[in-house]
Amino acid sequence: MDTKVYSLDRRISDRIRLEREIRGWSLSELAERSGVSRTMIHKIERADSSPTATLLARLSGAFGLTMSTLIARAEIQDGRLSRRAHQPVWKDPQSGYIRRHVSPNSDLPLELIEVELPVGADVPMPAAAYAMFRQLIWVKEGALTFIEGEETHMLAPGDCLELGPPTDCIFRNGGEVPCVYAVILIKRR
Repeated sequence: MDTKVYSLDRRISDRIRLEREIRGWSLSELAERSGVSRTMIHKIERADSSPTATLLARLSGAFGLTMSTLIARAEIQDGRLSRRAHQPVWKDPQSGYIRRHVSPNSDLPLELIEVELPVGADVPMPAAAYAMFRQLIWVKEGALTFIEGEETHMLAPGDCLELGPPTDCIFRNGGEVPCVYAVILIKRR
């Protein structure tokens, strides 16, 4: 396993524990709020198991954070410049989905994330992961099928979709090449 990815996984595990402890929550309380089992949270916090994108979205949603904010807090970058070589990269152990936090750590109400979704991958995300943000998806390469509740959007390179009210969704790559897209998160005021 890539040591940079491994070390970020360890920092994410530590950050999940820290976010829980800052709030004074027990494992049971986080499990109840997130819908993730107490046993799984315990394994994740000990770094015995790497969380999938779906589990990470549920945990971050319970904290009132986006998945990218949780990852960024695990690997804090100072300064206004975020160089590609130093941007936090996280790989979902289940789907192979690769998420790169592009924007620098700042007080701007915006986050920019780049995602590479492998061929055949499906990544479900719960509505709770987006409840406190507005979101845009901009496809850079490949094709993305985005299922937003009952609505399906077929996105090609250059297409940009503003998401509606928070709902459970699925990011799907049914194409023949990896799909690369940007996610722009804007904090609700």
